[in-house]
Amino acid sequence: MARSRTGACLEWRRSARDPHLAAGPQRDRPHPRFSAGALVSDGPPRRQRRLALGVLLAAAVLAVAVFPLRGTWWGGWILAIAEAGIVGGLADWFAVTAIFRRPLGLPIPHTALIPANWELMAARVGTMVGSRVLTKEYVAQEIARVDVASLIARAAERLTSRDLDVATRELARWLAAELSPKAAGDLVTRLRDLLLDRPLSPMLAAAVQMAHRHGWDQRAVTALTGSLAEAFDRPAFRSTVGELVDDLLTRYRERMGVYPRFWIGVASLLGLIDRERVLSALQAGLRQVAQEPDHPVRQRLTETMDELPGRLRADSGLAARIEAAKRDFLSTPIATRVVEDAAAALHRILLADLERPRSEVRVWIVERLERARRALAADEDLRQQLDRWAKARVLEMVERHHQRLAEFIENGVLALGPEGAVRLIEEHAGDDLQYIRVNGTVVGGLAGGLLYAVHLLLRLI
Repeated sequence: MARSRTGACLEWRRSARDPHLAAGPQRDRPHPRFSAGALVSDGPPRRQRRLALGVLLAAAVLAVAVFPLRGTWWGGWILAIAEAGIVGGLADWFAVTAIFRRPLGLPIPHTALIPANWELMAARVGTMVGSRVLTKEYVAQEIARVDVASLIARAAERLTSRDLDVATRELARWLAAELSPKAAGDLVTRLRDLLLDRPLSPMLAAAVQMAHRHGWDQRAVTALTGSLAEAFDRPAFRSTVGELVDDLLTRYRERMGVYPRFWIGVASLLGLIDRERVLSALQAGLRQVAQEPDHPVRQRLTETMDELPGRLRADSGLAARIEAAKRDFLSTPIATRVVEDAAAALHRILLADLERPRSEVRVWIVERLERARRALAADEDLRQQLDRWAKARVLEMVERHHQRLAEFIENGVLALGPEGAVRLIEEHAGDDLQYIRVNGTVVGGLAGGLLYAVHLLLRLI
């Protein structure tokens, strides 16, 4: 009854903490470490089992051999040793077997202890490790002993520019090649939320300056205009831009007087102002800007970008208009598609640049990393600051997630299942348990011989 109440309590705790574990099949699936074949294998190595069985059989053979001589004092003494060894060996065999399973399959009470109590064992192991072994104080002491500053210094001294170049190239290639469409979509969504939450003017000024200094602005204009021109061939994008054009024309007409509005209406009736005409003109203009390095629009964009960083920092009115335009633009469905197309273009540019022997992106990243490496190697105060920062962040994580440690360990033991728990313990302690059987036979025989010797002495007295 007590065992059933304990199991019910554990089941309620697990169900309340993680509803997925209450379904049943999740609990009973084998642990990844143990395949189906491993769960039904022989347990501890057969050599130790044969040794324990051999010692027990030797005691039995000795008992049978000296049984006809039991009338003599020495025959009785040897028989007592053999019989006591048999009893001790059988008793320890029963005790060892009862830990893991029912001896001979008999429903004897208080046997198969691990399968019957593995849920309680999992809970107690998790609680013990979390509250008595890996305590927050102990973890904090171990973290404090780690000299992060020295590790940073040694790493900064050993790294070379070639190491940084190789690591940057491989990491950039992996990121560019392995970025899935779903991950790219999530990245676009997070970028959109970030742009909505933070002022755009300071970031835009710094980005424009850096892009112009490295000549990335011309490449960005080419990639962006080319991608937008290609996007017009997609019906969904063209329809969305067409709706935006209609909306802009409607707003423009509402702001105009009667006569201009009249003439615009006449032009629309004559087909001079038409959605498809506007869209085709936009697409053709974008293609010209992308293909012609000396296009007037491109030159005007270059001049504007040269002046833009200073204006963004000095002109509060311009910054306010940019913020308003940013919110209006990012609130429309076309914004996400434009950003996705820009991300795709950037992805293609990055892959093409990384294939070059002297990749500008890689050179730029390596230069910054090399500068940081030299600063870390020379600045002791900076290393100490990083040491304190890293330890503080780790301690925060320990403080925040330490209570999950017991649950993590408990769920790990529960995932083993009763067969897996038996297999794990037999794998690590099976040899010693088989030697317990050997010791039981030997110690039992010695105890039996000693008692028989005392009996003989008492008879002589």
